[in-house]
Amino acid sequence: MRGFSGRGLWAIFLAAILLPAFCLAAKTFVMPAAEPAKTYPAHDEHPNESVTVALDPYDDAEKARIFSIHYGEIGMLPVFLIVTNDGNQPISLVGMRAEFITANRSKLYPASNDDLIRRLSHPEARTSYPLPFPRSKVKGGVKQEQRDEIQNSQFAARAVEPHSTQAGFLFFDVADVPTPLPGAHFYLTGVHDAKGNELMYFEVPLEKYLSAPAKP
Repeated sequence: MRGFSGRGLWAIFLAAILLPAFCLAAKTFVMPAAEPAKTYPAHDEHPNESVTVALDPYDDAEKARIFSIHYGEIGMLPVFLIVTNDGNQPISLVGMRAEFITANRSKLYPASNDDLIRRLSHPEARTSYPLPFPRSKVKGGVKQEQRDEIQNSQFAARAVEPHSTQAGFLFFDVADVPTPLPGAHFYLTGVHDAKGNELMYFEVPLEKYLSAPAKP
C-alpha cells in the first residue's frame, strides 16, 4: 500500500476497530433533560401543594429519534412524564397510578417492561395510528441493547425531593386507537406528601399539547 507510512496504517487499523464500537455507543439511549413541569404546555399545577405534573408525548419522528426502537411501529406511544416538587418537603410516588383515557373513554395503563418486550418480539406487531416513522419489517427477538433501552427509559422515580424534578417515559398501547391524543386526558393519582397524605389527583388534557404553538 504505497503512500501510507507504518503510523498511517496503524491509525487506519485502530479506526476500523473502534468505529463500530463508537457507532454502537452513539445509539445508547439518553434520557431527555427535564425542564420544570410547569414549562410544558400540557401540565396540571397544584399551587397549594407545590406540585406540578406535565406530559410531553413523543408522537413524531423527530422527537422519537432518541430511541433506537420504533415504538410507533409496534403500536406503543411514548409519553414523557415530568413531576416537579416546588415544596419544602419530599413527595412519594411509591403508590403512583397513571391512567390515559382516550376521547371514546377507553382506559389505557402504562405498559410494563414485559409488555414492551413481548410486543417488540411479536412478528406481526404493527400500529394503527398514523405516525411519520420509517417503516421496516418487525423481526422476532429482542436485542440486549433494546432491553436496556426499555429498562432505562421508563419512569422509575419513587420520590421527588424538595425543589427538584423527576421524569421518565410511560408507554401506552394505542395499537387499536386511530387518534390517541385528541380529546384524551391523563390522570395521575397515588402521590403522597411527606406525612403520608394523598394529594388531589392530577388531570392533564392532551389538547393543551396539541394546541400549543410550535417551537421555533
